[in-house]
Amino acid sequence: MRISVAHWIRSALAALFFIIAFPALSQQPMTFDKEPLIIQTASGKRLNFTVEIADTNEQRQRGLMYRKEMAEDAGMIFDFGVSRRVQMWMENTILPLDMLFVDSTGTIRSIKQNAVPYSQDIIDSLTEVKYVIELNAGITAKLGIRPGDKVMSATTTKKK
Repeated sequence: MRISVAHWIRSALAALFFIIAFPALSQQPMTFDKEPLIIQTASGKRLNFTVEIADTNEQRQRGLMYRKEMAEDAGMIFDFGVSRRVQMWMENTILPLDMLFVDSTGTIRSIKQNAVPYSQDIIDSLTEVKYVIELNAGITAKLGIRPGDKVMSATTTKKK
């Protein structure tokens, strides 16, 4: 079997196209529904956010990757559908984030502050949670959000 030089060049160019195109395709915008979210602190403050909802595998895998900015009162809620131990990471995530690990009752169980952009380190919930909320880094310290505070949104209060 003889392969022509022209055929080989076309095949090589096609392979190069896919190598270059697929990372670019993975950065294409993905749409997320939004909802209001309230964090009720132990001190009685009600903090209002608007969060995007990541409730499919595809959306949870993408999360806030490739985002260059996010409003101070914005974030994302990851709904895992069932309570389980969750592991997150920051690969391809440009923004530094605070991650709130929330159980099925809407109680914040733990917080990872200032997760480092692009890090491949695993951020583990260490306990079973149903939701993870990502907010801009520093917002939990600034607003006094702590484990034990309550989260309320349509996602966290829907029928189980």
